[in-house]
Amino acid sequence: MAGVSEIEEVDGVLAGYGRSRENLIPILQDVQDRTSFLSEVAVERIAEHLGLSENDVFGVATFYTQFRFHPPGKHHLKVCQGTACHVRGSGLILEAVMRKLGIAPGETTEDGNFSLERVACFGSCALAPVVVVDEKVYGRMTSRKAQRLIEGDK
Repeated sequence: MAGVSEIEEVDGVLAGYGRSRENLIPILQDVQDRTSFLSEVAVERIAEHLGLSENDVFGVATFYTQFRFHPPGKHHLKVCQGTACHVRGSGLILEAVMRKLGIAPGETTEDGNFSLERVACFGSCALAPVVVVDEKVYGRMTSRKAQRLIEGDK
């Protein structure tokens, strides 16, 4: 038997919520938790459930950086751009990672191995600049160290 379809996953989440607009953000979070990103189908189903336009749902979702609209990569890289990290060169690190992977923040490599995200702050300022790979924090990063992380030479 095949796995649960995306529509079934989304409808399963929606079944737990009323039709009030105040449920939009929790629904978006739960759908992304179940499906790993917010697809056009998910946005359409959510809009229909809440009696909103797809533009309304998409507008709210794009306001928050936590929501993804493309499948995440096997490995998820997050580069901190907070003040402490910024003054210690995180902008250069982000540029190096973008060049190495050939993607911009919010994108996933064609082979599906990496996705990249720019994050406002991790709260690890003493370790600045910080890069997080698959929820593991790497502090005092440099462009070269970040490239070695991608290459697997941790």
